[in-house]
Amino acid sequence: MLGVAKVFGSGAQAIELFKDLDLVIRKGERIAIVGASGAGKSTLLHMIGTLEKPTTGKVLYGGRDIFLSQEKDLARFRNRHIGFVFQFHYLLPEFSALENVMMPGLIAGLPRGEIQSQSLALLDRLGLSHRLQHRVGELSGGEQQRVAVARALLLRPSLFLADEPSGNLDSRTGRTLHELLVTLNEELGLTMVIVTHNMELASMMHRTLRLVDGQLREE
Repeated sequence: MLGVAKVFGSGAQAIELFKDLDLVIRKGERIAIVGASGAGKSTLLHMIGTLEKPTTGKVLYGGRDIFLSQEKDLARFRNRHIGFVFQFHYLLPEFSALENVMMPGLIAGLPRGEIQSQSLALLDRLGLSHRLQHRVGELSGGEQQRVAVARALLLRPSLFLADEPSGNLDSRTGRTLHELLVTLNEELGLTMVIVTHNMELASMMHRTLRLVDGQLREE
């Protein structure tokens, strides 16, 4: 990200969230972004993930300004290269845990058998092999969060973005998830940017960046 600014509203009501913000993320790096509530951490994550466009500045992938792409190309890029875990899981309530995890692969048009096998392996690794056929409403908040993590990892994205990934988990389950994320980073070279208030998780990252007054400061 180069010279990024984000302004909401206009005129006297305008709120400038970021100004001339720069961020370089190296391949295979684990980064935690911390800061006070309302500082703009989620908005920053959405811009990194191409869901929200900066007011000015560039978001570069491989030297290319990704927001110069057509919307359909941008959507395809997100589906294949970026895995998201949001604070609100956005799981599809009419589908089972397994079907929710499989969804990105089905959208990408990959073979159903291959997708199902990978989904089963991820859910097993996240301790959900006994909940495969349960619909979203039958899962606890922590189980829904783990389903969302599995869905984000299904296509082995090059970039994993998470907004409070363990926020709804008890300490033991949260610690297991934290360790899994580190393992996946090391095994797959998976680049991670994680917004969190959990300083235990932040301490497991390569870098911790604090968002203060629209700028990132390395801790």
